[in-house]
Amino acid sequence: MKIGFIGAGHIGKALAKKFVKAGYPVIISNSRGPDSLQALIRELGELASAGTSEEAANADLVVLAVMWDQAPEALGKVKDQLAGKIVIDATNNMNSAATDKPTSVVISEQIPGAKVVKAFNTLMAATLDADPQTGSGNRVIFFSGDHPDAKDTVGKIITEFGFAGIDLGDLQQASPLTEFAKALSVQNLVSYPN
Repeated sequence: MKIGFIGAGHIGKALAKKFVKAGYPVIISNSRGPDSLQALIRELGELASAGTSEEAANADLVVLAVMWDQAPEALGKVKDQLAGKIVIDATNNMNSAATDKPTSVVISEQIPGAKVVKAFNTLMAATLDADPQTGSGNRVIFFSGDHPDAKDTVGKIITEFGFAGIDLGDLQQASPLTEFAKALSVQNLVSYPN
């Protein structure tokens, strides 16, 4: 399975490292173009390549890791390509711009037909980049979505990375818990075996 990244900021880089370490090929895009990503591609190694957002959207699974204000433009270019695909929404609305709907619902409405799974947005980038296993436990990643098959795929990836995945339900009920400055935001929780 090839993973496409729309956005290559701190969260995007941390997640790209996790995917590459797990053996997934990744194609990374940003708003500045492939040439600006060459240092990151060298750092990630032979499983990584740089491309346009359209090329990233052709991957089997797509990660949206842009700033909240950039999401409409970034998705507008590729929304038709994302129909039927799993899109991991790792965005956070950090600008205090009020929305009358949960942010992941807003993202889902911008890419009709895509299977949006909210995940990887509650940890700081440095924590996400760190070893998911700490002591005898595993750092927690919360995820939610409206498509059980998509959540199952993302849940397996979370486990494969070494995290403990916790399914919070659908986007409407779970997104408000995981959004920036809400109950589960920046909570570095660890799950310990029974």
